[in-house]
Amino acid sequence: MTAVMIGGRSIFDNLVGRMKVGVQTTGSLVILAVESTRFIVTDIVARRFSWTEFLLQCWFMTRVSLLPTILVSIPFGVITSVQIGAAANQIGAQSFIGAVNGIGVLRQGAPLVTSLMIAGAVGSAICSDLGARTVREETDALMVMGISPVQRLVAPRVLAALLIAMLLTVIVAMSAMTTAFIMVVGTGQISAGTYLESFVGLSQPSDLFLAELKALIFGFIAVIVAANKGLQARGGPKAVADAVNQSVVLSVILLAVVNVGITQAYVMLVPQGVA
Repeated sequence: MTAVMIGGRSIFDNLVGRMKVGVQTTGSLVILAVESTRFIVTDIVARRFSWTEFLLQCWFMTRVSLLPTILVSIPFGVITSVQIGAAANQIGAQSFIGAVNGIGVLRQGAPLVTSLMIAGAVGSAICSDLGARTVREETDALMVMGISPVQRLVAPRVLAALLIAMLLTVIVAMSAMTTAFIMVVGTGQISAGTYLESFVGLSQPSDLFLAELKALIFGFIAVIVAANKGLQARGGPKAVADAVNQSVVLSVILLAVVNVGITQAYVMLVPQGVA
């Protein structure tokens, strides 16, 4: 039997090649994650961490992600309130609109919106910056001088992304929940007291902890993927553009998979019910 050929290669060879690339990418991501975490801890303990670079990256990430995040969270709150309000009216559960809106935004909406902003806006900027440095051989020059690019460039960005992701999650949650509150109470579906009472009665402190934990994990994954693709860029401007594209796509896929796993574990391990 003759194997089906794709671009001069059989389907089997093509699948094997993609699997090898996937394994190599996974390994490089794990190595970069371990190295950057180690540099963060050891440099802070040894008091040689680049706090100037950290603050610059915090300001840069805030500048490129804050406004888009707010602009996304407001329509997200509108859509959530409209859909949940319509479903609640159909089943006669208007008094629980506040709880469903608030808990849904807090557990799922805020971390996901933040992660997409980190992966799309912040991650692409980090990947293009590091990719341009790699193409211009600046990272090679650092290694020749005995300076680790991971220690000098990646570690401050990772720590900055963790902080900004946590803060953006709070901003997204407040923006979306406030928008949903205004939409529901403003249209007269339920009173403000009923809305707040249902949310306070069914929400738990662990919901906020879950949102912040997701933000930390999502921010860490997005920056590690962006830094890895940027440091591996080879060639010219096209290589940097390809690295940015791969970074965003891979980050979104990983974030979706990790979100499912974290949510399932939370539902299984944390008792659900009235706080």
